[in-house]
Amino acid sequence: MHELIVGGQRSGKSRCAERRAAAWLAAQPTHSAVLLATARAGDDEMRLRIAHHRLERAERVPRLETEEVPFDLEQAVSRHSAPGRLVIVDCLTMWLTNLLMPLEGAPLDDIDWDLTSEAWCDAISAACGPLLLVSNEIGLGVSPLSPQARGFVDRLGRLHQVVAARCSRVTLMVAGIEVPVKRAPR
Repeated sequence: MHELIVGGQRSGKSRCAERRAAAWLAAQPTHSAVLLATARAGDDEMRLRIAHHRLERAERVPRLETEEVPFDLEQAVSRHSAPGRLVIVDCLTMWLTNLLMPLEGAPLDDIDWDLTSEAWCDAISAACGPLLLVSNEIGLGVSPLSPQARGFVDRLGRLHQVVAARCSRVTLMVAGIEVPVKRAPR
């Protein structure tokens, strides 16, 4: 089962994924789970935010491993995916930010982004174990003022569409409440 969990900031997306991980780990003693964290600390506030998330996550789901993967998600998913191993990516929005608005170095151009997006979608389709993908839904507000921000919103929206097409479930989080958007037929 592959699931995309989208919602606004502080909507409960990560907690939803953590609850799914806790249930997965409780279901079988042989199950394992890994969270691929994409955030990078570019300032002190973000460093504190990341440290806080790590601490809380370890308390809520102690058996959930964490690996920091700011760029090469497709390789990490391929490496970790297995039938008895749940892989969580938290989050696609930060991954896209790292690629298109990096803290250092040049952003991906359109051609490199297309290749990266295609490789990412191939990795999702090839994943042989359960996959939870967390992302921010940022396209519900007013159109941003800058061309760069509009381009980011557009790319994230298109990314959500292709990812959702490869997932059997899509869940929208609103105020901590799960709203089913797509469920695989039974």
